[in-house]
Amino acid sequence: MSSTRQNEIKGNTLRVYLYLVTHGGSELREIQRGLEFSTPSLASYHLTRLIRAGYVRQGDDGKYYALEEKTHELLEGYSRVGPTLIPQLFFFSVLFSILFGYFSYKALEARGYLPFLIASGAGAVVVMWLETWRLFRRLATIN
Repeated sequence: MSSTRQNEIKGNTLRVYLYLVTHGGSELREIQRGLEFSTPSLASYHLTRLIRAGYVRQGDDGKYYALEEKTHELLEGYSRVGPTLIPQLFFFSVLFSILFGYFSYKALEARGYLPFLIASGAGAVVVMWLETWRLFRRLATIN
Protein backbone atom coordinates (compact mmCIF):
# COMPACT_ATOMS: atom_id res chain seq x y z
CA MET A 1 0.00 0.00 0.00
CA SER A 2 1.37 3.34 -0.92
CA SER A 3 2.10 5.96 1.67
CA THR A 4 -0.35 8.32 -0.05
CA ARG A 5 -3.26 5.92 0.30
CA GLN A 6 -2.22 5.17 3.86
CA ASN A 7 -2.29 8.90 4.68
CA GLU A 8 -5.88 9.10 3.41
CA ILE A 9 -6.98 6.80 6.23
CA LYS A 10 -7.31 9.19 9.15
CA GLY A 11 -9.89 10.81 11.38
CA ASN A 12 -13.25 9.02 11.54
CA THR A 13 -12.20 6.53 8.88
CA LEU A 14 -9.30 5.45 11.06
CA ARG A 15 -11.60 5.36 14.08
CA VAL A 16 -13.86 2.91 12.22
CA TYR A 17 -10.85 0.75 11.39
CA LEU A 18 -9.67 0.80 15.02
CA TYR A 19 -13.17 -0.11 16.16
CA LEU A 20 -13.10 -3.18 13.93
CA VAL A 21 -9.59 -4.10 15.07
CA THR A 22 -10.54 -3.92 18.75
CA HIS A 23 -14.12 -5.26 18.57
CA GLY A 24 -13.84 -7.79 15.75
CA GLY A 25 -16.51 -8.32 13.12
CA SER A 26 -19.31 -5.80 13.53
CA GLU A 27 -22.51 -4.83 11.81
CA LEU A 28 -23.09 -1.35 10.44
CA ARG A 29 -25.37 -0.24 13.28
CA GLU A 30 -22.97 -1.60 15.91
CA ILE A 31 -20.23 0.57 14.45
CA GLN A 32 -22.53 3.59 14.25
CA ARG A 33 -23.59 3.24 17.90
CA GLY A 34 -20.14 2.29 19.13
CA LEU A 35 -18.56 5.37 17.58
CA GLU A 36 -21.59 7.57 18.25
CA PHE A 37 -22.07 8.55 14.61
CA SER A 38 -25.28 10.46 13.93
CA THR A 39 -26.45 8.17 11.11
CA PRO A 40 -25.67 4.71 9.75
CA SER A 41 -24.83 6.31 6.40
CA LEU A 42 -21.84 8.07 8.01
CA ALA A 43 -20.50 4.72 9.23
CA SER A 44 -21.21 3.25 5.79
CA TYR A 45 -19.25 6.04 4.09
CA HIS A 46 -16.15 5.33 6.19
CA LEU A 47 -16.51 1.58 5.75
CA THR A 48 -16.69 2.04 1.99
CA ARG A 49 -13.46 4.05 2.08
CA LEU A 50 -11.77 1.30 4.08
CA ILE A 51 -13.03 -1.42 1.74
CA ARG A 52 -11.78 0.48 -1.32
CA ALA A 53 -8.39 0.99 0.33
CA GLY A 54 -8.20 -2.75 1.07
CA TYR A 55 -8.25 -2.58 4.87
CA VAL A 56 -11.74 -3.98 5.51
CA ARG A 57 -13.93 -6.66 3.97
CA GLN A 58 -17.61 -7.45 4.38
CA GLY A 59 -18.34 -11.06 5.24
CA ASP A 60 -21.20 -13.21 4.00
CA ASP A 61 -22.88 -12.62 7.37
CA GLY A 62 -23.09 -8.87 6.62
CA LYS A 63 -20.51 -7.97 9.23
CA TYR A 64 -17.43 -5.92 8.50
CA TYR A 65 -13.98 -7.24 9.35
CA ALA A 66 -10.61 -5.51 9.56
CA LEU A 67 -7.99 -7.30 7.51
CA GLU A 68 -5.46 -8.19 10.21
CA GLU A 69 -2.60 -8.57 7.73
CA LYS A 70 -3.02 -4.88 6.89
CA THR A 71 -3.04 -3.67 10.51
CA HIS A 72 0.70 -3.07 10.63
CA GLU A 73 0.43 -0.58 7.76
CA LEU A 74 -1.97 1.75 9.57
CA LEU A 75 -0.73 1.18 13.10
CA GLU A 76 3.00 1.39 12.56
CA GLY A 77 4.69 2.45 15.80
CA TYR A 78 2.00 0.95 18.05
CA SER A 79 1.71 -2.34 19.90
CA ARG A 80 -1.55 -3.99 20.71
CA VAL A 81 -1.97 -5.07 24.33
CA GLY A 82 -5.36 -6.73 24.43
CA PRO A 83 -7.81 -4.24 22.97
CA THR A 84 -5.55 -1.27 23.80
CA LEU A 85 -3.09 0.37 21.44
CA ILE A 86 0.12 1.61 23.06
CA PRO A 87 3.00 3.44 21.36
CA GLN A 88 5.94 1.04 21.11
CA LEU A 89 8.27 3.68 22.48
CA PHE A 90 6.25 3.77 25.68
CA PHE A 91 8.04 0.66 26.90
CA PHE A 92 11.46 2.18 26.17
CA SER A 93 10.42 5.42 27.83
CA VAL A 94 9.50 3.56 31.00
CA LEU A 95 12.74 1.55 30.90
CA PHE A 96 14.97 4.59 30.40
CA SER A 97 13.10 6.52 33.08
CA ILE A 98 13.68 3.73 35.58
CA LEU A 99 17.36 3.41 34.62
CA PHE A 100 17.87 7.15 34.78
CA GLY A 101 16.27 7.30 38.22
CA TYR A 102 18.33 4.37 39.51
CA PHE A 103 21.67 5.66 38.23
CA SER A 104 20.88 9.15 39.44
CA TYR A 105 20.37 7.73 42.89
CA LYS A 106 23.66 5.81 42.61
CA ALA A 107 25.44 8.96 41.42
CA LEU A 108 24.76 10.52 44.78
CA GLU A 109 27.42 8.14 46.17
CA ALA A 110 29.98 8.73 43.40
CA ARG A 111 29.60 12.27 42.12
CA GLY A 112 32.46 12.07 39.60
CA TYR A 113 30.27 11.11 36.67
CA LEU A 114 27.16 13.00 37.69
CA PRO A 115 27.28 15.61 34.86
CA PHE A 116 27.70 12.91 32.21
CA LEU A 117 24.92 10.84 33.72
CA ILE A 118 22.54 13.77 33.81
CA ALA A 119 23.31 14.93 30.25
CA SER A 120 23.12 11.54 28.57
CA GLY A 121 20.30 10.13 30.68
CA ALA A 122 18.12 13.21 30.49
CA GLY A 123 18.67 13.41 26.74
CA ALA A 124 17.55 9.79 26.23
CA VAL A 125 14.55 10.18 28.50
CA VAL A 126 13.43 13.44 26.87
CA VAL A 127 13.71 12.04 23.34
CA MET A 128 11.83 8.86 24.24
CA TRP A 129 9.02 10.70 26.01
CA LEU A 130 8.67 13.26 23.20
CA GLU A 131 8.30 10.49 20.62
CA THR A 132 5.91 8.58 22.87
CA TRP A 133 3.84 11.75 23.42
CA ARG A 134 3.75 12.36 19.66
CA LEU A 135 2.36 8.86 19.08
CA PHE A 136 -0.18 9.23 21.92
CA ARG A 137 -1.37 12.52 20.39
CA ARG A 138 -1.75 10.85 17.01
CA LEU A 139 -3.78 8.12 18.64
CA ALA A 140 -5.89 10.67 20.55
CA THR A 141 -6.86 12.42 17.33
CA ILE A 142 -8.42 9.21 16.06
CA ASN A 143 -10.24 8.21 19.25
